[in-house]
Amino acid sequence: MSQTETANTIPAEDWAGEMGAKWLANLDRFEGMIAPIGEALLAQAAYQPGERVLDLGCGGGATTRAIAAQVAPSGEAVGLDISPDLTGAASARAEAAKLANCRLICGDAATTTPDGAPFDRLFSRFGSMFFADPIPAFANLHRQLRQGAKVDLAVWGPPRENAWMMGVMSVVRQHIEIPPAVPRAPGPFAFEDTEYLRAVLTGGGFSGIEIAPYEGKQALGGPGTGPVEAADFVLDSMAVGRALAEHGDKVQAAAREDLIALFGEHHEPGKGVMMGCKAWLVRAIA
Repeated sequence: MSQTETANTIPAEDWAGEMGAKWLANLDRFEGMIAPIGEALLAQAAYQPGERVLDLGCGGGATTRAIAAQVAPSGEAVGLDISPDLTGAASARAEAAKLANCRLICGDAATTTPDGAPFDRLFSRFGSMFFADPIPAFANLHRQLRQGAKVDLAVWGPPRENAWMMGVMSVVRQHIEIPPAVPRAPGPFAFEDTEYLRAVLTGGGFSGIEIAPYEGKQALGGPGTGPVEAADFVLDSMAVGRALAEHGDKVQAAAREDLIALFGEHHEPGKGVMMGCKAWLVRAIA
């Protein structure tokens, strides 16, 4: 059966605590929102039965479960995430799905050596952008892979090319001051600059790097979500929601109304709040 393990010591990072808990509280909405990009990355990876795959930053384990099904019966999918909340939930979902070849590990990928290494493949849907010191972290991941192992990563493209993020930030900045983003700082858009992304992967020991754009629309808060639910999703689960909350209920309520109005402009009946997104789909070789 699938199981959750603790690998090494988890450092006091946000994803090990508050952000992991927020993701878990909104797990189905998050998973539904980014599912199309995950599906595109899985199609790129084209896993085969018998392969053993490490899923970096697996979150609630949706991609880990999908990989486990593709590599069955003799292959294995191992999900690694720093959040004990998320790996616990991911393990429970894998067990409910009766995926005996799906294993979840709670640990920091920058330092962890998962049982079963070296792996045949490395996969990550938006789980690789949060390392404080990314080159040593990717060097550690490189050591967990066999020579020639294929790598498939999805990372967010530039914020200005992600209409969903630009729309949310335009509303938030009408109510509070948000400091400018620090380029290349750990966070969702750490690898927006593809030259920096290439330098990190090369520094970690990877080669054969190919980067292709993914562009489309995604349902903010998941398919079928209406403007009100999408606004509450942003306020409940994203860092901007916490920033607004720190300025009091009146400011938060005003921003909520503006978010509802924005999302109403992008609501497509039967689909949800559909806003443009851009990600990079990355290939590399260990």
